[in-house]
Amino acid sequence: MRAVVQRVFSASVSVDGKLISSIEEGLLVFLGISKEDTEETAKKLARKVAGIRIFSDENDKMCRSVSDIGGKILLVSNFTLYGSVRHGYRPDFMKSANGTVAEPLYELVLKLLNDTVECKGGVFGGDMRVEVVNNGPVTVIVDTDEL
Repeated sequence: MRAVVQRVFSASVSVDGKLISSIEEGLLVFLGISKEDTEETAKKLARKVAGIRIFSDENDKMCRSVSDIGGKILLVSNFTLYGSVRHGYRPDFMKSANGTVAEPLYELVLKLLNDTVECKGGVFGGDMRVEVVNNGPVTVIVDTDEL
């Protein structure tokens, strides 16, 4: 799994002009799922995202997690995170899991994150409009292949 984790003041997801989910201070997480991912990789990723310390303390040191600050998470599925432009300019998505594999793993990550901190989701496979007000910006990539 691969996640792009952004520290945000606020973020929201809409589909067809209808607001689906929104959060105030917290994390916007774009989640890509590969063909090789399993429940075990979902657990690793959820644990890392929930514990990542990218919020500042009173000394302006990044040492607080989203739960430490009472923040929330907005989790958005994004199969394009496994897109490759290694050959040519048009990305291929050969490493991305198909929906029947990816959706249950996305739902599992959502559930696991909710066990730690309030986590809202987008629409799996939906054509979403994501609006974000970045805080920093602070953006970290979490890849379970590197954990």
